[in-house]
Amino acid sequence: MASSNEEPTTASSLPADGLALFLKRDCPTCLLIEPLAATIAGTAAPLHVYSQDDPGFPSGMSQVVDDRALAVSFMAQIEIVPTLIRYAGGKEVDRAVGWARDEWRRMTGIPTLGADLPAFQPGCGSKSHEPGVQEHLQARYGSTPLASRKVAFGGYDDDIELCFERGWSDGLPVVPPTDVRVMRMLEGTRRKPDEIVGDIPPNLAPCTVEKVAINAVMAGCKPEYLPVVLAALEAALEPVFTLHGVLATTYFSAPVIIVNGPIARRLGMNCGVNALGQGNRANSTICRALNLIVRNVGGGRPGEVDRSTLGAPSKIGLCFAEDESDPQWQPLSVARGFAPGESTVTLFQGHGPEAFVDQKSRTADELARSFGRSLCNLGHPKLVQSARAVVVLSPEHHAIFKQAGWDRARITEAMMVATMRPGTDLVVGADGIGEGIASNRAHEAIPKFFEGGLELVRAGGPAGLFSAILPGWLAGRNRDELQLVTKPVGD
Repeated sequence: MASSNEEPTTASSLPADGLALFLKRDCPTCLLIEPLAATIAGTAAPLHVYSQDDPGFPSGMSQVVDDRALAVSFMAQIEIVPTLIRYAGGKEVDRAVGWARDEWRRMTGIPTLGADLPAFQPGCGSKSHEPGVQEHLQARYGSTPLASRKVAFGGYDDDIELCFERGWSDGLPVVPPTDVRVMRMLEGTRRKPDEIVGDIPPNLAPCTVEKVAINAVMAGCKPEYLPVVLAALEAALEPVFTLHGVLATTYFSAPVIIVNGPIARRLGMNCGVNALGQGNRANSTICRALNLIVRNVGGGRPGEVDRSTLGAPSKIGLCFAEDESDPQWQPLSVARGFAPGESTVTLFQGHGPEAFVDQKSRTADELARSFGRSLCNLGHPKLVQSARAVVVLSPEHHAIFKQAGWDRARITEAMMVATMRPGTDLVVGADGIGEGIASNRAHEAIPKFFEGGLELVRAGGPAGLFSAILPGWLAGRNRDELQLVTKPVGD
């Protein structure tokens, strides 16, 4: 993990005995009690004043500690200003938050303090608790929950270039994972940083939630994406997903992530125009984080264990949400056994997309047969029952099926039937082509996919009679050995 280039600042000490007053000029209540500081300093126990935004405030004080770095405010756990604290023997023994006349009189021993002021007035938020500040202070002055090895960069080093040089990148710039960024990412989940999620192939290296957060930072994720990344990683580590095989194959495949449920809407994921393309942060970074975990934790690097002959852009990351806007459509997650309204991720060993164009079919039967023609050609027309596929059904194509009253099951069945081919066309040597099936199956009528090998999702823009096909890994396995995996998204 890369550290920040900034050097830690030594925090000023809190008093062992006496009173400590924390305030800022940009606070009406602090301005209200400003004249009291000199009174307290001249009458009560020793007073130490810490100003968060102006060392000249309060006026008339000869010694005001400049706490614009917020070191002492962080150490004293100041949430509201003004705050008055009494220390004895190096320990806090009393605290008043905001202006509360009776409490301040008791703590200072001045019975007439603030006689001309209202009895109570709430304070303002401490600058140490402004958005984004707390993590910086924790990293600089406190202890962090992070256990990963630190890599220190020099003050003049370029963090992004050093990430390239150290091999932490997938070829695109990554966000340097400073302590502050990682701690902020960890706020996206309730899970403990040291919890082991699983062993990442190929090196079977243990991966903690913290390491997931580090790679999510590098991928450009926001903290609210972290539960989706964690669910995707858990899905990828299921034995039936065969992550090691997906990584090591010479084929094109990589994990493809499909998100269902309310989480997709909360994250603003794209299920519409350009859903499989660029431009949406969640779509672009969630699967990238998963692939960076495989690279940086598991050691799965191209040219080493990753032996893909050509690869595919989807090996950087392909992630999208299903369009669930049509209440009559059964979402993929529900078809796979989850309750309606439950947030899930489904992982598929695939790549793509491959374009499907049919702008002239107007009946469901015609369109299903047309899909079947394209599906037969995946990988090779004579390769059958060796891979799965996911059809991404565009709104205009879906409208043709919907008008005919066809649901997910009916569409899938019709597409499967449309891929049936006579075995005589598929055997080795037929049509002078060496690829194909054994001759003892020549008498069969064989569909392109084994049962359950074709899945549908809805996505895409409202205009254009174009859909997409995501081809699966041609691993030659049966449906029980290589499966899609769906996991719920937790906290």
